[in-house]
Amino acid sequence: MDDSRHAGFSTRAIHHGYDPLSHGGALVPPVYQTATYAFPSVEYGAACFAGEAAGHFYSRISNPTLALLEQRMASLEGGEAGLALASGMGAITSTLWTLLRPGDELIVGRTLYGCTFAFLHHGIGEFGVKIRHVDLNDLQALKAAITPKTRMIYCETPANPTMQLVDIAALAEAVQGHDLTLVVDNTYCTPYLQRPLELGADLVVHSATKYLSGHGDITAGLVVGRKALVDRIRLEGLKDMTGAVLSPHDASLLMRGIKTLALRMDRHCANAQQIAEFLLAQPQVELIRYPGLASFPQHELASRQMRLPGGMIAFELKGGIEAGRRFMNALQLFARAVSLGDAESLAQHPASMTHSSYTPKERAEHGISEGLVRLSVGLEDIEDLLGDVQQALRAC
Repeated sequence: MDDSRHAGFSTRAIHHGYDPLSHGGALVPPVYQTATYAFPSVEYGAACFAGEAAGHFYSRISNPTLALLEQRMASLEGGEAGLALASGMGAITSTLWTLLRPGDELIVGRTLYGCTFAFLHHGIGEFGVKIRHVDLNDLQALKAAITPKTRMIYCETPANPTMQLVDIAALAEAVQGHDLTLVVDNTYCTPYLQRPLELGADLVVHSATKYLSGHGDITAGLVVGRKALVDRIRLEGLKDMTGAVLSPHDASLLMRGIKTLALRMDRHCANAQQIAEFLLAQPQVELIRYPGLASFPQHELASRQMRLPGGMIAFELKGGIEAGRRFMNALQLFARAVSLGDAESLAQHPASMTHSSYTPKERAEHGISEGLVRLSVGLEDIEDLLGDVQQALRAC
């Protein structure tokens, strides 16, 4: 089809970059299950290796199935180019290893996914990159933290698991004129709900394991942004540093998931909104964080920056961590499991699970309470989900 930018989101998610009639009429893009590629001549092969000819020569670097996925995601995010990797952490580590050097400074938001936090402080931070945590909505504090050595600002919005948002447009405007790269983890929202590149970010990273795949059966990661940056990450971070290569089969499954992304996100968000409103009215609930609630401190920003408020809820019960444990153990339909964005609803305890890489002191400093419960609201019938939450609250 005509890959015009004027086509709608779901149309591009299903059709962008692929013509069945150019592939024997196959409606579903083929899986190129190959590691290497034959060259018509020595000269052509040499030109590919030198970067003088466009072509595939080894699947650690590129593959036709992955290339279609990358083009499609670039279209959905509004970027020039995309890069598919084996996991969200593969996307993050490949990006940071490529763009940062010893002596550089990296400014990050107050709260991050546990493995990202561990990589920063126990990985790249031990190789001479200085990590600074800043409230990125405090633009004066941000400007004060930027030095001539600052090379990157990295954030999640909403943050995992506290749900704190960052005003991406305000952040991008505040750092104009500085020689740095703004990277946004868009996993919670996907490009259907939020497009950071259009708000001024330079790169977007995803754990495509989550909503983009939507079925909990693969791990995958993505980077989208300016072609020059993405090409560097492909040829340095992916090819030479991490080798975090996504398989063609998993790329095909990921494209299948993306075809229904808009439909699924609408349902995730509708279910989460009703559960959040229900929890807000329950006497056992001490605190609830969900961008779709008028009581959410950043509700106005969420309404302006996100199409819908998402499928993730964080809350605390008045009985603290023990009440949280009783609640989670009483759940019957929600699975007690990490990850998020699956068709199945999931519940987890960040302090002992996804964010256990933080010390208790670090969790307190970064706003992750010991009693926080995180829900990933799935696609089940809302009456059944509400019934499960209601009966689990009785155990508290």
